[in-house]
Amino acid sequence: MILVAIVLGTLLAGIGSVWLAAALSFGVLARYTQHMLSLAAGALLATAFMHLLPEAFESQVGAHELFMTLLVGLVFFFLLDKAELWHHGHEHHHEAVSDHEHVHHHHHEHQEHHHHAHEQQHSAHSHVPKAGSWAVLTGDSVHCFGDGVLIASAFMADMRLGVIASLAVLAHEVPHHMGDLMVLRSNSGTRNVALIKVSLAGAVTALGGLLGYWLVDQLKDYLPYFLVVASSSFVYVALADLIPQLQKRLTARETGAQIAWLLTGIALVAFVSGLAHSH
Repeated sequence: MILVAIVLGTLLAGIGSVWLAAALSFGVLARYTQHMLSLAAGALLATAFMHLLPEAFESQVGAHELFMTLLVGLVFFFLLDKAELWHHGHEHHHEAVSDHEHVHHHHHEHQEHHHHAHEQQHSAHSHVPKAGSWAVLTGDSVHCFGDGVLIASAFMADMRLGVIASLAVLAHEVPHHMGDLMVLRSNSGTRNVALIKVSLAGAVTALGGLLGYWLVDQLKDYLPYFLVVASSSFVYVALADLIPQLQKRLTARETGAQIAWLLTGIALVAFVSGLAHSH
């Protein structure tokens, strides 16, 4: 009975939060795509610095070990990004070269259409996917695994506590998954691909719950490290992928809106985390 409850609770928290985030990101807020990138950056940074890292540092693990894990995590996700860029660059090399030559030839044939050719050339390069997808999915999977272990521990202590833990995880994951979906959608270009990838990462919560059921005492000691590794991925993606996309020359009004959405992402995570901790 406890095992069934753990599976249901982890699936609700892991995948349910993704679908709820998708309903908000792709439904209610779909028209604010650029603003959602600002919201995503704020949500990811707040999840790392206001939720995951404080929880990790409240454990018995020394600060030196946790900071070392954070550093190793940041370097790892940088290398993962490099591997992703190399993979896509190698895969699309011939296509990109042929597109470039076609646009260059078109430009010389039609001097009067200079701006049009430049736009075509720009669009040809824009099809090469941006980095960040692997870092998000890896960090998300690690984070969800840790959530699964926490939910399993709560259910094994008390059934009601497990239900509360599942709902709390679902609630605090929604703003964070909204950020993940926006990162993956901006990289892959399609909602369905982004939704499937984040849902698969969310399903790792159930894996964490199952392993937590059998190995709860052994895995408890490693939870702070899971939290820090997840944090390193969110910090890296926010600072290396999302915020550079926002660094454009904008009007004062657009800049104000960008900052407001960034702060909204931070406030949303802070509010939801506060509610979760109050229970």
